[in-house]
Amino acid sequence: MLSAASLFRLLGDEARLRILRLLTEERLNVSELTGILGIAQSGVSRHLGLLKDAGLVLEEREAGFTYFRPAPALADTSNGMAPLAAFLKAEFAEAGQSEAGRADAARLEEVRRLRKENFDAHAGPDTNERQLVPGRSWAAWSRALGHLLPPLRVADIGCGEGYLTIEASRWASRVIAVDRSEAVLKKARALATRRRVRNVIWKRGELERLPLRDASVDVALFSQALHHAPDPGQALAEAARIVVPGGRVLVLDLREHGETWVRNRLGDRWLGFSDDALGKLLKNAGLTDVRVNVGARRTGDPFTVIVASGIKPSAKLGASRTRQAKSTKGA
Repeated sequence: MLSAASLFRLLGDEARLRILRLLTEERLNVSELTGILGIAQSGVSRHLGLLKDAGLVLEEREAGFTYFRPAPALADTSNGMAPLAAFLKAEFAEAGQSEAGRADAARLEEVRRLRKENFDAHAGPDTNERQLVPGRSWAAWSRALGHLLPPLRVADIGCGEGYLTIEASRWASRVIAVDRSEAVLKKARALATRRRVRNVIWKRGELERLPLRDASVDVALFSQALHHAPDPGQALAEAARIVVPGGRVLVLDLREHGETWVRNRLGDRWLGFSDDALGKLLKNAGLTDVRVNVGARRTGDPFTVIVASGIKPSAKLGASRTRQAKSTKGA
């Protein structure tokens, strides 16, 4: 056991306290902690090493991964750990109400969601959690669905670092990826080069003023990008402009939520959208056959993913519906 002075110095670091608080909620590995904390992996590893040397966390190896959890003495308050455990419990409860604490908790739920999706993809209700079925994965399933699609022209609007862009490139004839950040596009191009992807065109541009011609793509895709748009309605109108008649605008975004910390931490302009509000935005952009439904939801996770789509009507259909609307109005 460390001396009181050494222990206080160790726990005087906010990052180490955040790590300990997360580990009391869930056994985690370095990669998962890095994603939650937003700290470099080397820093997370260093903090874990210090906590391990102090006897506060335990390292466990399983299926090629290394996981960390609170040391048994800290968890069951044995071996003189009771005062420290009580102090940490009170500290963690208070920290959990802060903006940073809520952010950590939300990211932890994202880790749990990913784990659950992976488990559900690999195991059934009668399968032991340690027993995985080789070869099953969500990535493979999404790529298999791509075999059912024609070679569409796709615009990935707000593409970020290009992960979804590259997935779409597997089944699209061409993908035009647009983002406002040149630094982000540079990373995306590098990723495409490493993956040997050659059917992507990278463009810098704003969501509300896309650098694409009218009716130049079959599908316009927003994946967790619309809540970053200063004017979501204008962004959707631009998406409708660039798709061909009969083409689709597809949106993956967040349902309306109250996690205000995302404004500062992630740069979100909008705290998601209600189903009705998103549907109305699509209709106001001139799209028809609008659909909105849940894409992913998990108990305890403050974020629900919603999926929405709409079709750009042909000129003939659009004129017909305009006449019908005028006729109804005059009746």
